[in-house]
Amino acid sequence: MSNTRGKIIVVGAGIAGLSTAWALTRRGFAVEVFEQGPIPNPRATSYDEHRITRHAYGSLEGYAYLMPRAFALYEAMFRDIGARHFAPGSVVYFLRDAVDWYEPVSRSLTALGKGYRDIPLAKVPDLFPMIETKGLMRVVETEEGGMLFPIRILTDLTVWLGNQGVVFHSDARVSDIDPEAGTLHANGQTHRADRIVIAAGAWVNKLTPVVADAVVPSRQAVMYLAPPPELVKAWNEVPVLIDLGSESGTYTLPPKMGTRLKVGDHVFTRSGDADGDRIATEADVARLNKAARLAYRDFDRYQVLEKKICFYTVTRDHSEEFQVKPWGDKAWVVSACSGHGFKLGPLIGDGVAAAIAGEMSDADTVRLTAGRMSHAEAQALG
Repeated sequence: MSNTRGKIIVVGAGIAGLSTAWALTRRGFAVEVFEQGPIPNPRATSYDEHRITRHAYGSLEGYAYLMPRAFALYEAMFRDIGARHFAPGSVVYFLRDAVDWYEPVSRSLTALGKGYRDIPLAKVPDLFPMIETKGLMRVVETEEGGMLFPIRILTDLTVWLGNQGVVFHSDARVSDIDPEAGTLHANGQTHRADRIVIAAGAWVNKLTPVVADAVVPSRQAVMYLAPPPELVKAWNEVPVLIDLGSESGTYTLPPKMGTRLKVGDHVFTRSGDADGDRIATEADVARLNKAARLAYRDFDRYQVLEKKICFYTVTRDHSEEFQVKPWGDKAWVVSACSGHGFKLGPLIGDGVAAAIAGEMSDADTVRLTAGRMSHAEAQALG
């Protein structure tokens, strides 16, 4: 492989950082990856058993229009690493309140040519015996979603990158990034590159002030569960389930392909320090437990296998737009989370790599990653 296009340093080895390294390596750049812990890092936001991917995006229609390309780039990554860490399937949404969800989803999925259908409420008890039917107003199944398996993706991607000549710096505490000179310090040494990409997840504000006015760390809790014995078969057969109720709002990933049943919520704390402890307390899961009892029948009969804390980086407002932007002459800042970053990791990394390679303007890369492109513009990307 020829690495004659310049040297790029990527700070952070989560899905955003490794995807950027992947996209740059494919374009012929020499890449070095710095990570404050092991690679992959169990403390990273990206490190998890499974994550949801989907085309339905509620009112964030711009991101819905990006999903066909996001799926295609994951397939390209899977071909490179030699494994398809993805379980395709539908995603079923349970609506209990009047929320601004169905109309934009119907509009975007129709534009994308993706299928969706209402499930009659009378059929819910048979199809989804674990669901609490009280208060249900509508149930919608959307096609062509599923689950990604992050730990496996990050591990195999790390191996592939190493085989391509990427240089890794694990246990490397980065500081003093100079976006004009293209330098940083790590473990007492100065490193220089043609470009630096900061993809440090919940630690981003510790390394740059560029997005501090837009994003904050957010301490989030999920629970891994063992279902009641009589529901094991049903849970093994259902797809991803998402409850959109104001009080019962949860997302649940079924225990498939060697994973555990996981339940979480999309309520951001917008508090905490990513360097803080990861011990989940009863207070951390109080809201989630309350919501799950409203979403699922007999939830108290589920056994808690693990209460887990991770840190997201989320927008201070409710826009959930990724904050990806150039910093000075020689740096890019990539803050792509707000609870929906993993499914878009390769797309974000490819966009930043395209900007560095001169294939896309900085302005278009910012618009792309913020979900501000029209359907026609997203289609034109291929």
